[in-house]
Amino acid sequence: MKRTAVFLSSTLLIGLIAATVLNAQQAPTKRTDLLTSDLAGIAGKRATVYRVELAAGVSSGRHRHPVDTFVYVLDGTLTLEQDGQGPRTWKAGEAFQEVPGGIYNVRNTGTSPLTLLVVSLGEKDQPFSVPVK
Repeated sequence: MKRTAVFLSSTLLIGLIAATVLNAQQAPTKRTDLLTSDLAGIAGKRATVYRVELAAGVSSGRHRHPVDTFVYVLDGTLTLEQDGQGPRTWKAGEAFQEVPGGIYNVRNTGTSPLTLLVVSLGEKDQPFSVPVK
């Protein structure tokens, strides 16, 4: 009887610890908005600056931007796949543009988290990114 109680208590404790660890893990993709502002002298246009973090091995999924999007790699290495072009690799300290209408997939090809600083410029009523199947 004591053995069964110890076994059940141990199993419950291990389950609680495992659940706590799993819940504490970082999401595969995280976006943090840093600034959104109307563009002075250009009615209906806005600029947004945000930070994107992708866990190792994670991809953004195919998407397009209806607005001009500029990306600076703060930390990590990525492969940028663009429809109609071969994949390109970008590392910390490098920047690229995703033009409106182009179809892209960003893949974290490093072993550590990828951190990007993104600046989007465009119409106020447009989303920054639209998923593509």
